[in-house]
Amino acid sequence: MFLTENSPAIAVVDEAGLLEPIDAGTLDQVEAAYRPASGTWVGFAARSTALIHNPSEIAEDELPASMLDLADPEWQGRVAIAAGGADFQAIVSAVLALEGEDATREWLTGLERNAEIYSSNTAIMKAVDEGEVPVGITYHYYWFRDQAQDGLVGDDAELHYFRNQDAGAFVSVSGAAVLASSDQKDDAQRLVEWLTSREAQERLAGSTALEYAVGVGVPSAEELPPLAELQAPAVDPGSLDAPTVTELMQEVGLL
Repeated sequence: MFLTENSPAIAVVDEAGLLEPIDAGTLDQVEAAYRPASGTWVGFAARSTALIHNPSEIAEDELPASMLDLADPEWQGRVAIAAGGADFQAIVSAVLALEGEDATREWLTGLERNAEIYSSNTAIMKAVDEGEVPVGITYHYYWFRDQAQDGLVGDDAELHYFRNQDAGAFVSVSGAAVLASSDQKDDAQRLVEWLTSREAQERLAGSTALEYAVGVGVPSAEELPPLAELQAPAVDPGSLDAPTVTELMQEVGLL
């Protein structure tokens, strides 16, 4: 099997022709937005992009209307990213899919000038909480997990959702696949079927992971805003181009 937290990695394996098609019944257990059109893998969890911010450092009406606005000169030294992390690079891959290569290069160039670079999403949350920077790009669940632990890191930080099909409303999918080279394909298919089943999805929703369930008709944890309310852009998770993202980030000096 092949499982990954962010779908650009599994798309690379898929592009190489290394995956076995997933059984149709298994695909049908997951909402169409959280599985690729190819049918060669399937999502089993998801997380939303969000902007973590410190209300003591920036007012709600001063937050950017779009994540792409963070490349504007006014944000120089005022935004945190974890450029080396798979999470941020998955977000960049969504910008690439939605806006194209030239616009993505321009956005990354602005971030190379503007952004303070941190080692992880947790480090971003801590920096925002302590007022080092007013905002940071992250996934939702880092903040929600911290709040579930009484805000040990981010007690002064809050989340802002861009919505409006903005690239900053991108929902990243964790994927599961069966390798074409496997000599235990039937067992692997059954495990993927279980990961996407109502039982497994309800376990995910009730766990401390605080990620989104993607099974048809399975609500996520009640602490989370429903996926349908996040107004995420339509992105085929199988179309995300990790190699081009790496090239662009290297080109502008973020990697």
